[in-house]
Amino acid sequence: MCPMSERDEQLSKAMGLRGHYPPFVQLLGVTFEPLDGDDICIKLTMRDELSLNLDGGALHGGVISALMDIIGGTVVAWGLRKEIEGQPLEEQAKRMNRVNTIDLRIDYLRPGKGKVFTATGSVLRSGRKVAVSRMELHNEKQLLIAVGMGTYTVG
Repeated sequence: MCPMSERDEQLSKAMGLRGHYPPFVQLLGVTFEPLDGDDICIKLTMRDELSLNLDGGALHGGVISALMDIIGGTVVAWGLRKEIEGQPLEEQAKRMNRVNTIDLRIDYLRPGKGKVFTATGSVLRSGRKVAVSRMELHNEKQLLIAVGMGTYTVG
């Protein structure tokens, strides 16, 4: 992990990536972590409430989909910060928070068994109005649980 610049720290707070998360993200219990370079990952600790089974066996597919959508949209929004750098911080955060999902495809590769899940993503293409990201979800043993592709508005 590398430290963030002061501007990136302010932007991450304004986007809800630090401290005060959006309500659905709080409900899931997701946390955001900066990685080397410009990358971000999200982490989720398994709880019984996130499983479809009464015995808490594996992460529910809807939770997996939500994690993939959250990281996909976040990496797209975070990638906008260089393009909007000269604008006031409030305008930058506003623009970054306007990223919305157009399309989402998830391939579930194995059951979501584990204690801690990490979702990562990267932007494949970012245009004036639309961006595409690729996402992965791993458990604490680095087993690949799911992969996904998301298309997001950026205008």
